[in-house]
Amino acid sequence: MKRYISLMLVGLLVAFTGCDGDFEEINTDPNQADGDLFDPNLILPTVSYNYGNMVTGYTGSILFQSMWVQVLASTSTGGANYYSNADKYVISGSTNNYIQGVWNLGYEASSRINQMQQLAMDKGMTNLNAVGDIMKVLTLSFVTDIYGDIPYTEALQGQEGVTQPKYDQQSALYMTMLADLENAINTLGTGSDEITNDVIYGGDIAKWKKFGYSLMLKMAMRMVTVDPASAQSYVEKAVAGGVFASAADDALMYSDQNNGYSNSSANALNVQDDIYEVRWSKEMIDYLKMMDDPRLPVIAEVPPAGLAANRNGNVVGNNDPAVQIGMPNGYDLKGQATDIKNEPNYPGGTGEGDDVAPIGNYSRPTAIYRDRDAPIFFLTYAEVQLLLAEAAVRGYNVPGTAAEHYEAGVLGAMTSIGKFGGGMVSSAEANAYVQANALDMSSTASAMEMINEQIWATTGLFANFVEAWNNWKRSGYPMLTPVNYTGNFSNGEIPRRQIYPSSEGTTNPQSLNDAISNMGGDTWTTTVWWDQGN
Repeated sequence: MKRYISLMLVGLLVAFTGCDGDFEEINTDPNQADGDLFDPNLILPTVSYNYGNMVTGYTGSILFQSMWVQVLASTSTGGANYYSNADKYVISGSTNNYIQGVWNLGYEASSRINQMQQLAMDKGMTNLNAVGDIMKVLTLSFVTDIYGDIPYTEALQGQEGVTQPKYDQQSALYMTMLADLENAINTLGTGSDEITNDVIYGGDIAKWKKFGYSLMLKMAMRMVTVDPASAQSYVEKAVAGGVFASAADDALMYSDQNNGYSNSSANALNVQDDIYEVRWSKEMIDYLKMMDDPRLPVIAEVPPAGLAANRNGNVVGNNDPAVQIGMPNGYDLKGQATDIKNEPNYPGGTGEGDDVAPIGNYSRPTAIYRDRDAPIFFLTYAEVQLLLAEAAVRGYNVPGTAAEHYEAGVLGAMTSIGKFGGGMVSSAEANAYVQANALDMSSTASAMEMINEQIWATTGLFANFVEAWNNWKRSGYPMLTPVNYTGNFSNGEIPRRQIYPSSEGTTNPQSLNDAISNMGGDTWTTTVWWDQGN
């Protein structure tokens, strides 16, 4: 059953106005609850929505990582030139705004979590406080994986007078976050308080524990190259604790358009220019066709002929796998050497006269990605099983074989794609696929490539573009050819991080400079600690 955010958030905004200060000093108002009366569970939907909003849409993921990691593609000309940031690594008019999106929303979300936890601790709500810790680690691990060193141990302490927090080195930060996560998981269930207003798991503490352990697994696998001993230790701890057991455990949040909490990526893909400009990449479509992947007709369509139909998100295209064509990354419509019409395999446009769509034969995302009520996937059973497959290949002590985890991950991915609410992959199709595409264990390299290409495809199709990019940075798969478009900001390399927001140079200059010195620079190709440039 869908767990919508609903009108409880509207009530939260009314009831919680002014709670940023000392709760004891809020004026008594018969129409407004003070800190003694207010139920901090009412903040939990906002906490969940803030995270979902940070990882989607124009905050950055669809404008940067979706095309850096070649899941999507765009000619990024005309009305949608803002996709030049992504497809060609070229500055657009709003790039500086996009750079700071995740940073600002990440700390805003974490501040709201802090407020929830302060009230929860005052009221002895042990379980809700532990859920807050899980959400805080989830949120700030997302931020650090994008930027590198960030404030954590001294962050969110403005009321204590810490206005210029130090940046924690990511190597130490990961250990701190994993310890905080473990403590939160161990604390869950020790309190008597009931978790209410929970739009992710409906207050199910057992599922929150599984989510915590699954997040621990994912974070541990980030470290396999730079700290293999800690990585193995935390992977095995997560497995022993109990990670996701089926697709029913997926951590996701359904959006709620009617009450103003729509899916931000769907909002973007309903913009007329985006409907036309955003296409699946050649890399993605070629992969799905090569594997005869049954998800292809669910996620891709070729629009009807002509520019008008191509710019209309309400018309249904042709989802026959045979006609799907992915757009190569790095092309434009400017009439010069990099014009898409000069690409050797250009399939031609569609339409006639004044109603011509030069990119009309390329596959676009289907209507499931334009559904403003679509779920936002935080972490899935499919990704967990695929990471366990790699852990098994590495010789970690996990139950089951790499091949078994790989099969479970692929079947989970086929199941969860149906949660978008559009087309579905049948059980027969999914089983036929895994039988025809068993994990290649002929060599470690072959297994690693197959597992991580599947992670890239699966997270990309879930519109979890940052996760697809992060896992590519970690594993080196798929092997991508960078775009080297004139005037790019990354020297013809795929960007490996977002640079720090310029505002940090004004508000926290010394800590920022220390972080830049520690990381060895503040460029789009500076690697974060766990990214060894694979």
